[in-house]
Amino acid sequence: MSDEDDRPRRSWAEIDKLRDRPRSRSEERRPRGKAAEARARSATDQYLKKLDRTLFAGTQGGRPGDPHVRRVLDALGSPGLDDACRSYLNEVGSPREAALISAFLDARDRAVRIAGLRALEEALAAGSIEPSAGLRRQVRMLAEDLDDALAEAAEDALGRMGA
Repeated sequence: MSDEDDRPRRSWAEIDKLRDRPRSRSEERRPRGKAAEARARSATDQYLKKLDRTLFAGTQGGRPGDPHVRRVLDALGSPGLDDACRSYLNEVGSPREAALISAFLDARDRAVRIAGLRALEEALAAGSIEPSAGLRRQVRMLAEDLDDALAEAAEDALGRMGA
């Protein structure tokens, strides 16, 4: 007779309770070994540096709390988007964030769209954004536009994206 036979068996209710309880800090998964710990620390440092660049960037390009940014984002899907984007360009300059660039690409005004594509190219060259699938889709659609200048600018941006 082994020790396992002497031990009382847990009921299904007890097993479920053990599964549902929150894990303590000591049970969290931690890197094993010095090499894994160093990789984890390096990855964390890189993430924090990228986050700092994004959150604490200069006023060029705007921040989410900026009233100009709010105006553009609030105007999405409305006839006032073109005016909001033009105002943003005049007051702040080219957009630097993916959400703003996407808003510029949604505008009806050709000049605003081209400004958005140029801003996208600059951000890609600087490595400050990673284009999402939706942003890529927007640029692909603009590359098929009948307006040659707009289509060329979109194709340039696609080339920079590697798409």
